[in-house]
Amino acid sequence: MLFGKNSGIKNRNREKYDKVRRLMWIKCEACDKLVYYKDYKDNHYICPRCGRAFIMNPKQRFDLLFDDNTWEKIPMPKMPDDPLNFVDRIPYVERLAEARADTGFNDAVTTADGTIGGIPTTICILNGEFMMGSMGRVAGDSIVASAEHAIKMRQPMIMVACSGGARMQENILSLMQMARTTVAVNKLRAAKIPYIVLLTDPTFGGVTASFAMLGDVNIAESGARIGFAGRRVIEQNIREKLPANFQTADYLYEHGMVDMVVPRAELKSRLEKILAVLTHQTRPCHDIIVTTPETDANKQARGMGENDAYDKVLLARNENRPHFLDYIHGIVSDWTYLAGDRLFAEDAAMCGGIGFWNGIPAVILGQEKGRTIETRQLHRFGMPNPEGYRKAQRLMRLAEKFELPVVSLFDTAGAFAGSAAEERGQSQAVAATIQTGLDIKTPYVAVNVGEGGSGGAIAIGTGDRVLMLENAIYSVIAPESCASILWKDNKFKATAAAAMKLTATDMMEMRVIDKIIAEPTGGAHTDWQKTMENLAVAVSDQIKLLQKTPVEKLPELRAEKFLKMTRKIDSVPTKKSK
Repeated sequence: MLFGKNSGIKNRNREKYDKVRRLMWIKCEACDKLVYYKDYKDNHYICPRCGRAFIMNPKQRFDLLFDDNTWEKIPMPKMPDDPLNFVDRIPYVERLAEARADTGFNDAVTTADGTIGGIPTTICILNGEFMMGSMGRVAGDSIVASAEHAIKMRQPMIMVACSGGARMQENILSLMQMARTTVAVNKLRAAKIPYIVLLTDPTFGGVTASFAMLGDVNIAESGARIGFAGRRVIEQNIREKLPANFQTADYLYEHGMVDMVVPRAELKSRLEKILAVLTHQTRPCHDIIVTTPETDANKQARGMGENDAYDKVLLARNENRPHFLDYIHGIVSDWTYLAGDRLFAEDAAMCGGIGFWNGIPAVILGQEKGRTIETRQLHRFGMPNPEGYRKAQRLMRLAEKFELPVVSLFDTAGAFAGSAAEERGQSQAVAATIQTGLDIKTPYVAVNVGEGGSGGAIAIGTGDRVLMLENAIYSVIAPESCASILWKDNKFKATAAAAMKLTATDMMEMRVIDKIIAEPTGGAHTDWQKTMENLAVAVSDQIKLLQKTPVEKLPELRAEKFLKMTRKIDSVPTKKSK
């Protein structure tokens, strides 16, 4: 409803509210401007003048997210009020009575069933208009009941959080809801029920420190303020002025805590795509329609022609070769980018998300090098920091939970070498990603699409099947570095490349990979359409074969594959130079 402290209408009493409603004008409490009420409503309760998104009540949220404004409310548990007989300026029972009269709801949680994109879904809303969405016994019980209902119905659960935190009038009984609601999330996880959290303005305290930050996918609504302790408390505690964007949705995205920041009007369409993948909806094979960037056919990379091996190095690094996001846009439908490691940051060098690979719902991840000066700096030339590898681990576990195949497209000179990366545990992050890839109980296809450099590449290269584009390379170190170290002169880089046996053909002869994917004549950079068609089919064929094997057996078979690797290699034939 519109009346209330955070409704967007600056009213002090019911009479003034009724008068404003009759006049059909409201005053935005953010910009202080008069706004026509119909414009405000049609704009999803966002001020059309300043863009401030105000609290929506449960009915408004349900209408926004469910198909055709059609939903059925689910009965929630009830229990005696005021367990502590709490009194401050007024008794707690009177505060509850006032909140119920003002909102029309019994407590802060309201749950309903409906469909989103045709998919039956449960939405549980923590209502910011009811005592600031504070969490007490009834709210905690309702969240638990909502989760149990979603499990019983075998349908996804979406939690819409809007709260100031735990309810002070219930003290320790409120605090215990943090543990109880986390138990409910664990039950959803055990039952492999998708759990998506929508963080709205504001979401703070014990709510963020429990169920609201544990989603399989965490979505922050644009403009939302999200945190644990309030800004004022932190500034008083540390005696410092905080950044202007502190605890905003964008701030949390940059620091790896949420997967995406989404405007209110786009929430439903984004949820439809996410739910379609997580619930294994059927999709036809995606038509690949891409345009190959124009290149100078007469331009030849410096060093080309010294020998076959170094020619492959230069082809693998060609600046017009397709990169991870190019493959995503060409091959994958209903793509949703998922961000952050949930610990420190979003690393643009390691990209990942969910979508339909050639009609197959999957988790897809890989390094992105960038193409322009700006994007290369953003993606750090495809060299991830620890948080990038920890994001990869998170996405692998997401795939395992929902029995989605993992497709990794690796293309990197290596993990980023920097002091900050070392401080945050680069070696551990790479090692743990290798370990996770070997351990997950779901089909895993890894493809070397360009430059497979060192541990940074193998971190996402331990698949059940490892494929390699024809002109890709795989090596422990760049041939230039190898020449500088062993030959003491960089000019021997082509000699080093040949000696290292780093081509796709070499990998097949050493049984390091399972299949070579053909590239167009001249290399992948000459025909993106053909390259992507070949890649799409090769990967989907391998996924379909792997899906015939029980998922419980896949880690054991994967382990055997890598244990056998390199044991029977006596000598790799040396190829003649040009």
